[in-house]
Amino acid sequence: MNISRKRLEELQNIPDEEIDTSDIPELDDHFWANAKIVKPITKQAVSIRLDSDILEWFKSQGKGYQSTINNVLRTYVNHQQTMSK
Repeated sequence: MNISRKRLEELQNIPDEEIDTSDIPELDDHFWANAKIVKPITKQAVSIRLDSDILEWFKSQGKGYQSTINNVLRTYVNHQQTMSK
């Protein structure tokens, strides 16, 4: 599917209240039980200072703790961007 940049901009500018979501099912417990994290393709290495207890908790979650930290930050940023609209 080839959508023009202009059409994408038009779609992005539609107010949420004008979008018909009546045919979208509710996200129930079954959905979340089977949901998977989708990770971005591109990442950049950085140095960040974290509270030691926070870092230890993420490390205790097992392999991939850095990606989990990234996903938590992404969720926060997405939420903040949604709230500022």
